[in-house]
Amino acid sequence: MILSGQSTIAGQAVRGQGGTSHAVNPATGEALEPTIYFINVDEIDQAARAAQAAFDTYRSTPPADRAVFLETIAANLDAMKAEIVVRAQQESGLTTARLEGEHGRTTNQLRLFAKELRLGAHQEVRIDSALPERLPTPGPDIRQRQVPLGPVAVFGASNFPLAFSVAGGDTASALAAGCPVIVKAHNSHAGTCELAGQAITKAVADCNLPPGVFSIIFGPGASVGQALAAHPAIKAIAFTGSQGAGTDLMRTAAGRTEPIPVYAEMSSVNPVVLFPGAIAKDPKALAAGFVASLTLGAGQFCTNPGLIFIPVDAPSITEAIITALGELTGQTMLSSGIFHAFNEGNKRLDTRGAELIATGAPGSTLNAPAPTIYRTTAAHLRATPDLQEEVFGASAMIVTYVDLKDLMATLEAMQGQLTSTVHAVESDFAQVTAIMPIMERKAGRLIFNGWPTGVEVNHAMVHGGPFPATSDSRTTSVGTLAIYRFQRPVSYQGFPDQLLPVAISDDNPWALPRRVNGQLT
Repeated sequence: MILSGQSTIAGQAVRGQGGTSHAVNPATGEALEPTIYFINVDEIDQAARAAQAAFDTYRSTPPADRAVFLETIAANLDAMKAEIVVRAQQESGLTTARLEGEHGRTTNQLRLFAKELRLGAHQEVRIDSALPERLPTPGPDIRQRQVPLGPVAVFGASNFPLAFSVAGGDTASALAAGCPVIVKAHNSHAGTCELAGQAITKAVADCNLPPGVFSIIFGPGASVGQALAAHPAIKAIAFTGSQGAGTDLMRTAAGRTEPIPVYAEMSSVNPVVLFPGAIAKDPKALAAGFVASLTLGAGQFCTNPGLIFIPVDAPSITEAIITALGELTGQTMLSSGIFHAFNEGNKRLDTRGAELIATGAPGSTLNAPAPTIYRTTAAHLRATPDLQEEVFGASAMIVTYVDLKDLMATLEAMQGQLTSTVHAVESDFAQVTAIMPIMERKAGRLIFNGWPTGVEVNHAMVHGGPFPATSDSRTTSVGTLAIYRFQRPVSYQGFPDQLLPVAISDDNPWALPRRVNGQLT
């Protein structure tokens, strides 16, 4: 495919008039062709109105047809895999192996949502039959199903240029729900975004869908984001990025005449708690596992562990962590901006009383800082709330706790998280039991004797959590439950069968699972 640097609005290439930019290879500083052309406010309106015009037709497509559409996107991406991976490597500094794995995750989750559509459980059909003989008044026939919200604005993430970007989980779940999608491409990997956008645009045409079902636009993040969030045709937002940008979108969406939901994944330090029995069993293995999880992808996963709680009288594990980290070299970060933010984050830890106890070595490329480990006490962490703020990259802090009471008080003071991890053996189980209610209140995924990096894409996964991990802890951005973000329930009372939507008609031609008079069928 030929890269043009242009947006695609409802199937048509649009060379924006709102300024230009280039993607940059973060390992070399080289500006990459082509020039990226930013759109302006009028062109944002064009994309939003095209999505609005496509909505009623697209939302009425049978689930099987939408499943074929998602599978066609996946097939198109597979056909372009080599080209996509090469471009993504140039724009992100990530390894070929990592990007090939991420490409597979991207296509697999599209196919997973296709299976979910064929299963049909997401439609949540409920039927309560009429009760004409009921006294003192007859009971009406009432039927319920889920309907899609409307056009969704998706903001691609910097750290996953495939799986959380143009064709990633937010787009897959919104399209599965029956919602047209407008993607605000991430400018740092614009070429990768354009290639993925070409795969989706081709699938729209291949499946004879209205062209407004999908658009991809390039532009300055803040101004384009605010314009999309404020546009009356947009009915929901999916965002992965910084807490500042996410909360700005939340404010704009909440301040509209018609407020809309924002599903923003923003900030998490993913605390890990080590108990004495687990440390005594194998401190070197624990240290190696922690350091590997911390530094995976240059520490640029949303689930890298940024805090590790260790008993104050367990120096062996701290020494093992220092040794393990000291053997590592820094990796290229995604951009110079993220590199500088990493350095500023470490400076903040320095000024707020955390002690730097270990570093690796800087990498040989640009934007490849040394990984770092800091240390503080549980009491100091409680007294210094901004030490909880995420340093995006391979930087973590050991927090020493005196006893279970000290640990519990500190966990209670923590902000919301995507994950919370515990390492324990049977002799520690009473302490694990004591902290589990706190972990449940504070995080969306609890992990036992594992590490938070590596988010499975399946039916049971929750990738979400209380603020500031996400803006809405009731849902997830990974796994099939994500489709519910872009739906709402509607009841139909007293309608004759010939006027009912297919999903809740008597003959059930889509063979959907249903709850009929309280019984699952």
